[in-house]
Amino acid sequence: MQRRFFLFLLAACGMVSGAVAAEPLIRKEWQVDGVTREALLHIPATAHEVAAPVVFAFHGHGGRMASAVRSFSMHTLWPEALVVYMQGLNTPGRLTDPEGKKPGWQHAAGDQGDRDLKFFDAVLASLKADYRVDTRRIYSMGHSNGGGFTYLLWAERGDVFAALAPSAAPATRSLSKLKPKPLMHLAGENDPLVKFEWQQATINFVRKLNQCGEGMTWDQDANCTLYPSAIGTPVVTALHPGGHEFLKDGPPLIVKFFKQHAKKE
Repeated sequence: MQRRFFLFLLAACGMVSGAVAAEPLIRKEWQVDGVTREALLHIPATAHEVAAPVVFAFHGHGGRMASAVRSFSMHTLWPEALVVYMQGLNTPGRLTDPEGKKPGWQHAAGDQGDRDLKFFDAVLASLKADYRVDTRRIYSMGHSNGGGFTYLLWAERGDVFAALAPSAAPATRSLSKLKPKPLMHLAGENDPLVKFEWQQATINFVRKLNQCGEGMTWDQDANCTLYPSAIGTPVVTALHPGGHEFLKDGPPLIVKFFKQHAKKE
């Protein structure tokens, strides 16, 4: 029964289709402080021989790793990358779900015993042990609560990453720990839940941190603004007139941005 259900899940999520038909996502578990954690992974066929980029992807509050697969689809756009769609645990929300009946991610360092930071550490360590990881090209993205966790990873594990792409999230409680990194921030200008002005404050802070200049169109995309950086850590914003939803055209923009940035070692 469990196997039939999982095969149904694979089919429902479109995991065995198109360019990755020979490389379906696999479900993997880790034990973190005695708790079973899980993620869906796309493993390139060459990951044992060729150093692969790594993309961590985080669903929003109330989401699931399978819904992140559908929304983000990083593995279909960048099949050469190791892609990890991680699953959160039930978490009290800061704006919704105060009783914590739905899955999400810790909001700040120290919350929930740093369970999600430890989860990230465990996953990255296992990837490095099992595959060839290009340590110059490790990235994080996420939407809403997952975007906030991406900012938290930047603050607490920043040396790991080459670039980051949060969506619909501010970094209010993490700003003081951020160090210059290339950033793509996606946002709806009429977001009724995570106010755009909150996100704009974070963008402005990072632009100053990254020593960015005036904005210009990014790669002929009229919906994206590039703020060039004097220290090689540009900021790109991808704004849309909608609300809290994830930008439908966001995934290819994120992949393009990530491919432009590798960490200097």
